[in-house]
Amino acid sequence: MPRISLPRTTRTHKIAAAVLVTVGASTALAATAETSSAQIPAHAAASVKPVSVNGLPAKDAPKKDTAKKAAAKPAKKDDKAAKAKAAKAAKAKAAALKKSAAKHKAAAPRTYKNNLDGWIKESLAIMKAKHIPGTYEGLHRNIMRESSGNPNAVNNWDINAQNGVPSKGLLQVIQPTFDIYHVAGTADSLTDPVANLTAAANYAAHRYGSIDNVNSAY
Repeated sequence: MPRISLPRTTRTHKIAAAVLVTVGASTALAATAETSSAQIPAHAAASVKPVSVNGLPAKDAPKKDTAKKAAAKPAKKDDKAAKAKAAKAAKAKAAALKKSAAKHKAAAPRTYKNNLDGWIKESLAIMKAKHIPGTYEGLHRNIMRESSGNPNAVNNWDINAQNGVPSKGLLQVIQPTFDIYHVAGTADSLTDPVANLTAAANYAAHRYGSIDNVNSAY
């Protein structure tokens, strides 16, 4: 069959048409892609993040858990410190109450019988606290010689009485001697039994070393 040759011009036109069709399809696809991309805002695409099982962003979930744990730790620490502080305060209060009770107990005055035995024992307790030497026997022996146990006994005949300062009380003490050797904490009266005994024992300790060393008028 004889081969028909198309004119060069016609072949050129077909090739050009095919090229145009191909270029047009590519342009259309590119345009479609651009349109699709343009329809999604850039900030929307950037805000999309991976989501964890509990619905929270995967990267933020651990941070929130860590924040909760960090917030919980100080609370526990503060609670522990508060308990320790309260325990310390309770302990201090208990110690203060105990100390106060002991102080009141120590300060509670001892009661002695209002007789010769009681006066001697009370005087000896004061003498011991003031470091004044003397014994029950030494006090009692001198009392019986000087006044026979009468706290209101007065000597109106010796030299002291003649000088206007009679000896008085259980151990026959004159007022000037009592004033010098009076022991703080006892009564200011010369004839008070305990004050008289304690002052006389204090005087005897300074002059004779102890009331136990006195065996006659002193």
